[in-house]
Amino acid sequence: MALFHAIDEKDVTRAIVSGFLKQFEEYAESDVIIVGGGPSGLMAGKELASRGVKTLIVERNNYLGGGFWIGGYLMNKVTLRAPAQQALDELGVPYEEAREGLYVADGPHACSKLIAAACDAGCRFANMTIFEDVVIREGNRVAGVVINWTPIVSLPREITCVDPVAIESRMVVDSTGHDACVLSKLEERGLAETVGYGAMWVEKSEDLIVEHTGEYMPGLVITGMAVSTAYGLPRMGPTFGGMLLSGKRAAEVVLAKLSQEATAAGQP
Repeated sequence: MALFHAIDEKDVTRAIVSGFLKQFEEYAESDVIIVGGGPSGLMAGKELASRGVKTLIVERNNYLGGGFWIGGYLMNKVTLRAPAQQALDELGVPYEEAREGLYVADGPHACSKLIAAACDAGCRFANMTIFEDVVIREGNRVAGVVINWTPIVSLPREITCVDPVAIESRMVVDSTGHDACVLSKLEERGLAETVGYGAMWVEKSEDLIVEHTGEYMPGLVITGMAVSTAYGLPRMGPTFGGMLLSGKRAAEVVLAKLSQEATAAGQP
């Protein structure tokens, strides 16, 4: 007697295709597009989606979490400085106190919990999807992103003429780490000017990154290590509290901007 329900291969294919296309069509227009699914982007996405904001995270890799999985020096332990351990408490991640004010947790556990929390909140994802360009509207307002399949960049030049597509949003968040991909593209367009991140200084970097997280230009909020690249702030290395709290701060800024827009439009 068969254990599983009888289906054919074509049924599996149709389920995948129809599910993907339904979501892709729905999220071609979102409230917020977050470029980069590392710790800052995931935290921002979780916070936004949990408040009913239609949020899509675009990630160039086939996995989420960035360096949050592997920690420092491929040793898959992550550290957080007080008070950032409160974020782990919220996620239900166990940790130990390495010394006063410094906590250590398993990277895979922390990352998995954060991904699950973002999914549970209603965040949606586009993996293996690379950011190519920005959508710009009047007043140089960022209104979306241009995307393509990540493998396209690895194809021979003679067969890489694959046009990208654009998806729109009310706000875009650059959470692409030190690469600051959205900011870099705007710099190419003459619309931004990044400084490049500075040398490591953990004690200063985390406070500065959270402090400078915010709207860089109309429609664009920057978070995480993209903030470091934008303003020339010190890098922080394998401690992740600043990135998690920067993601929370980015969500607060986005929520405030969306609320202002709604008020200006006379919406409740």
